[in-house]
Amino acid sequence: MSRRWRRWRAGIRGRLLVGFLMLFVLALGASGVITALLVNDYISDRSVTKLRDDEGRIAELVRSGPQTINADQFETMLGPPLGIMGLAADGDILFAIGSSAGREYELARLAGAAVPGQILRTGDDVVAVLITTPGMRMTYLDRGTDQVAHLILVNDATVDRRTVLGYVGSMAVIAFVAVLVLMGLAVVVLQIGLRPLSEMARAADAIAGGSRGERLPVSDRGAETDVLAAAVNRAFDAQARAEDRARTFAADASHELRTPLATISGWLELYRQGGLSGDDVAQAVARIEDEVGRIRLLVEELGLLARLDTGRPLESRPLDLATLAGSVVEDARVIHPDLDITLRAEPGLPPVPGDAARLQQVLRNLVGNAVQHNPPGTRVGLTLSPDGDHARADVTDNGTGIAAADLPRLFDRFWRAEASRSRDYGGSGLGLAIVQAIVRAHGGRVTVASELGQGTTVSLHLPVVHAVGRDA
Repeated sequence: MSRRWRRWRAGIRGRLLVGFLMLFVLALGASGVITALLVNDYISDRSVTKLRDDEGRIAELVRSGPQTINADQFETMLGPPLGIMGLAADGDILFAIGSSAGREYELARLAGAAVPGQILRTGDDVVAVLITTPGMRMTYLDRGTDQVAHLILVNDATVDRRTVLGYVGSMAVIAFVAVLVLMGLAVVVLQIGLRPLSEMARAADAIAGGSRGERLPVSDRGAETDVLAAAVNRAFDAQARAEDRARTFAADASHELRTPLATISGWLELYRQGGLSGDDVAQAVARIEDEVGRIRLLVEELGLLARLDTGRPLESRPLDLATLAGSVVEDARVIHPDLDITLRAEPGLPPVPGDAARLQQVLRNLVGNAVQHNPPGTRVGLTLSPDGDHARADVTDNGTGIAAADLPRLFDRFWRAEASRSRDYGGSGLGLAIVQAIVRAHGGRVTVASELGQGTTVSLHLPVVHAVGRDA
């Protein structure tokens, strides 16, 4: 049980409920305190206002001439929670009626230091006012008449404050019930509001359990949870594609290695069985060396791709792209003397920062592909030109071209548009993948434009050395 409680308390629902509870309590508490303060101020103001009204009535009565007032009638005229207290000219207490009774000495002390019309406040929250009453006489049923020099009108606000305390208690009960009701509503609202997250959690558990086709639910409302679910789905899709590429890569690599290994094993088995002699042995060794070279090339290419994938930095120094391209075209002309292979470099081509061997490998792969994967007599051209803050290298041929459906997969590893012909040329299907990886490592990009029957153009866009760098 405690484990479930800790999990609930640490979850979003628990934290939101605790937050709502704190907000409810703070809001209701603040509302109660503010209301109590306002009511208290109102009671205090009303007490003073009542005293001022009664003071005005008595002052009007005094101004009309000497008065003889019956004490009982006077108390009835004022009404609760008022009180009245009379003082003689020498300050002696003559009488104390109503709420003034029991506070005579404190009121007399306060009146001795006050001026007529001043509001007096006792220690138990009673307010009073001092009134001068020359010529007033107060008569009593049980005794004679007193000459009253001063009256002290009293208003006991504690009666109203007890009402306030009762009101505050009622508010506390109402607030407690309100918190319970609001918490119940909050539970329902959170249950409904967090339902998409619960569904997302269930879908994520299913994916983690092996349901690779499962995805988080996404509605068409465009809510925050839908945006989150769509982003997570894209992450799952990317992971699935990466896993598919990894499986395909492993399968293709094993397939590429299986063929030369099978050839080597076949020749060795034939030799062990005594089926080779004389010149046949030399032929077998030559074939085995060819297949070993093929394996070595494949391993080197895979190693190069692995290094580029991990982001290992390449050598970077200013290079003359025209010089690199010239050596590549010269080698291609030596290997294929019967083909028309041209080089054109526009003037003003700035230097390119990079690794000379790798960029030469890129150009060699592209020119080699244009030569090998097209019919005899195909013209191949390598054009270099400045392109803003990039240098552009276009390898163009007028060969058979590439189908539009095949263009998106040109740079996939081990993919071949024509597998049998590629293998005849010793290709592994990694040449263009290596080209793209090397160009990206140099901060550039590769684009391809092709049309069946018209030819193909592969373009490299490489950043150039800035003017500041050249001056340095």
